Order: sequence, then C-alpha cells, then structure tokens
Amino acid sequence: MRFLIIFIFLISNTFANEVPGIKNIIFHKDVKKYDGLMFLDQKNNKLNLNDFKGNLVLLNFWATWCAPCKEEMPSLDKLIIHNELSNLKIFPINIGNDSIEKSQRFYDELKIKNLKFYFDNPQTLAKKLSLRGIPTSILLDKNGNEFARIIGSIDFEDKKFIEWLKNFN
Repeated sequence: MRFLIIFIFLISNTFANEVPGIKNIIFHKDVKKYDGLMFLDQKNNKLNLNDFKGNLVLLNFWATWCAPCKEEMPSLDKLIIHNELSNLKIFPINIGNDSIEKSQRFYDELKIKNLKFYFDNPQTLAKKLSLRGIPTSILLDKNGNEFARIIGSIDFEDKKFIEWLKNFN
C-alpha cells in the first residue's frame, strides 16, 4: 500500500500544478518544447515563434463568437502596455475562421487599441498545442518553451497574476 501512495504522488508531481491564488492557470514543472510554430499576421505573412526567443510570449487563442473571449480581451489589451512587463510579447490568435473585417469589428466593439490580431495557419497551431477550447492562453519562456497554460478566461489585470508573471519577464 505504501508503494502505491508513493507511486501516485510521483506521477501527480511530474505533470502540471495549478498556480495558487490564480484561477485557471496550470504551471508545468517540466516545460513543453515545440519546434516550428507558425501563425499568420493580418497580411497573411507567416510568423515563426522562434523569432521571438528572448521574450516572454503569451499566445491567446480566441474567436469573435466566444463570449469568454470578449470578457477577457480588454484586460489582455491593458496587459501589453503594463510598464513592468516590457519583455512580454502578446499574440492574440483568432482560430474561429473569422475574416479580418469581422475580427476588426470585434476589436472595435471592445475598444481594443494596443493589440494586433493574428490567425492560425490554418488551424495547425491549435492542433500542435492540443487546444481543447477557447479562450486558452499559452505562456512561453525566453527559450520558446511552454511553461504554463491558462484554460478559460482570466482577468489579465489581476495583481496576483501580474506579480506571478513578472517572475518570468
């Protein structure tokens, strides 16, 4: 019986842990490594995440029809201009097959001023990152490795979240 308890403890500790006091964040004890992650800008140019190594990167996956995405997007817009997170790059990636015009209307309705929007290439990034729903945000360290994941919506202006995020900036 003692062996079983130790074995279960070891298995549970090798996977992810929630960050205390912050809703919806799962912190990975062992980072997830990816190679060749690409997405598209508004002009259909391919962007490679390898080009952003050296920065803390937040990939936020959303769609115009997603109510929780609407709820969190204004706080994400404010996070990008937070003066203590100068090394943070945020890429809101639309995976809802929405047009540029529809995406722009979404931003305009929510008064999003500081963020650009991007698109999946077509939906390969969502598959490679094993997304199970939106909104989902992936946090990549300065080496381009996933160290945490936010499943569901979050208030990106939450002081506990910002203090936690500053540890990786």
